[in-house]
Amino acid sequence: MAILDGIENPGDLKKLNIEELKQLAEEIREYMIDVLSNIGGHIAPNLGIVELTLALHYVFNSPEDKIIWDVGHQSYPHKIITGRKNLLPTIRQFGGISGFTKRDESPHDIFGAGHASTSLSAALGLATARDLLGQNFHVIAVIGDGALTGGMALEALNNIGQLKKDMIVILNDNDMSIAENVGAVSSHLSKLVSLPLYFKFKEHLWELLDKLPSETLSKKAKILTKKLKEGLKNLAIPTIVFEEFGFEYIGPLDGHDIKLLIDTLDKIKEAKGPILIHILTKKGKGYKPAEEKTELFHGLGPFNKDTGEPIKKPGPPRYTKVFGDAVVELAKRDDKVVAITAAMPLGTGLDKFREEFPDRFFDVGIAEQHAVTFAGGLSLLGIKPFVAIYSTFLQRAYDQIIHDVALQKLPVKFFIDRGGLVGEDGPTHHGAFDLSYLRLIPNMVIMAPKDADEFRNMIYTAYKYNKGPIALRYPRDRVPKEPDGTEFKEIAIGSWEMLKEGGDAIILAVGTMVLPSLRVSLELEKEGISIGVVNARFVKPMDVEMLRSIAEKYNNIITIEENTKVGGFGAGVLENLAEMGYKGRVKLIGIPDTFIEHGNRKKLLEVVGLDEQGIKKQVLDFIG
Repeated sequence: MAILDGIENPGDLKKLNIEELKQLAEEIREYMIDVLSNIGGHIAPNLGIVELTLALHYVFNSPEDKIIWDVGHQSYPHKIITGRKNLLPTIRQFGGISGFTKRDESPHDIFGAGHASTSLSAALGLATARDLLGQNFHVIAVIGDGALTGGMALEALNNIGQLKKDMIVILNDNDMSIAENVGAVSSHLSKLVSLPLYFKFKEHLWELLDKLPSETLSKKAKILTKKLKEGLKNLAIPTIVFEEFGFEYIGPLDGHDIKLLIDTLDKIKEAKGPILIHILTKKGKGYKPAEEKTELFHGLGPFNKDTGEPIKKPGPPRYTKVFGDAVVELAKRDDKVVAITAAMPLGTGLDKFREEFPDRFFDVGIAEQHAVTFAGGLSLLGIKPFVAIYSTFLQRAYDQIIHDVALQKLPVKFFIDRGGLVGEDGPTHHGAFDLSYLRLIPNMVIMAPKDADEFRNMIYTAYKYNKGPIALRYPRDRVPKEPDGTEFKEIAIGSWEMLKEGGDAIILAVGTMVLPSLRVSLELEKEGISIGVVNARFVKPMDVEMLRSIAEKYNNIITIEENTKVGGFGAGVLENLAEMGYKGRVKLIGIPDTFIEHGNRKKLLEVVGLDEQGIKKQVLDFIG
């Protein structure tokens, strides 16, 4: 019988010895590979975190002790051993468990996450609340070296050092290999400094030195002691940064040595003040394809378990690829074109640009705020920055878009991937709000394409535009058909496109909703219902003249967008119609005012009524 079969909750781990825990780690890896090869998911991060997950749940008592996972995409082993093992085949599927930590899914998911760099702030909040309420539990935050590049994480480190609450931060560093000599020396030093005797000695050290007879001698002794301590530790790794933040630093440790992890956690868990444990892990550990292609296996769909090759479905390219190819094409013509991303070169389609123009490619890490202001600075001297950031992540740079770019009318070009419903990653990743949060910003231009050819022309239009910021949002989906490969064409800013006139009503559709609306219109035509369709490709500025002529002709206007109805495109149309004194009826169709769960993108569009049948039903209900 496999050991994993007997694990129903973290308490079951405490019955196992070290060798059994090692065996369990391998069984968990094998189980994850079996399941995820069929449905996809975040493979590499979860394979690399298994031993740490087991060690944490072995030493601490979740959920009484609070374990907080940054981002949450490495929580699959955590889910497996906290009662959700049999639900893993449903992960990221409609109606199944989330691919991230989620508070209403389990009491063991202490803090919901999907974006990076949040764990330290949340952990400090918990530790502070614990002390204010006189409660007694451990707080542990696990953060990756990538998430530590986020400014919010550094702000939290600073505040943790200031408040000096009892808490443990585990830095999971999976971007380094573990050299034997470094590993051996650091392991020895870490064991030394993690002894309870060491903490007791350090706690009373300054008090002891203060009792020396001479103030001068006391001061010199303190300096000497500090230098001795720092010199000894820095034989292994520089620790000054974390210690200056106010942490007791331990590490680096081999993050796959489960005995070392358990011994260290057990010895330091009652220590006072903030402690940072630095562990070194290997992304994709135990599965060769994931170890060799960590960027690909960070998150992908179904794959061949034996070869590691993704299972590709036939069809036209994704918007992401069309974008990546177009930017390279423009960069070959103009050496002032540069590309910026926030730790997502592959996800945004800029991997090809990175290869061809390494000196003009900038991956700033998980630092969207910096990316936007950095782009603004580049634009001051005529550089043309193409900033590619997912819709959900661009939310993190909202002040920078307003204050550092739009206010100064800087010609930064924003390419907003994953606009609309993204699918399996769920509510933390849906791009449901960008049309709303960008539309209210002065000087901003917002576009959305109906197909690949218009998409390429919009990319070119953004390239040519220099009067201020311009944003182009597009879905996580395939283009309707291959681009025709014709030369770029500039589109007049603010111009809409009349695709079909109608008699009973007219649909003003944006981006992904244009072609489905056109198909619904053609279907209704066969039933004797005449519906016009407009490609409202500019959300801002709107084609006010066309809208005015529509208002004069039609008594029934319908807006359709893959964005929240609150403050989105439809709301903008209503604002304009109100100023025109429009007396007709208006129907807004879009994402409802709620967070949409995870699941297949096609299924989610059906759930919110944005598939063709849903659009048809809502149109018929409206016109009676």
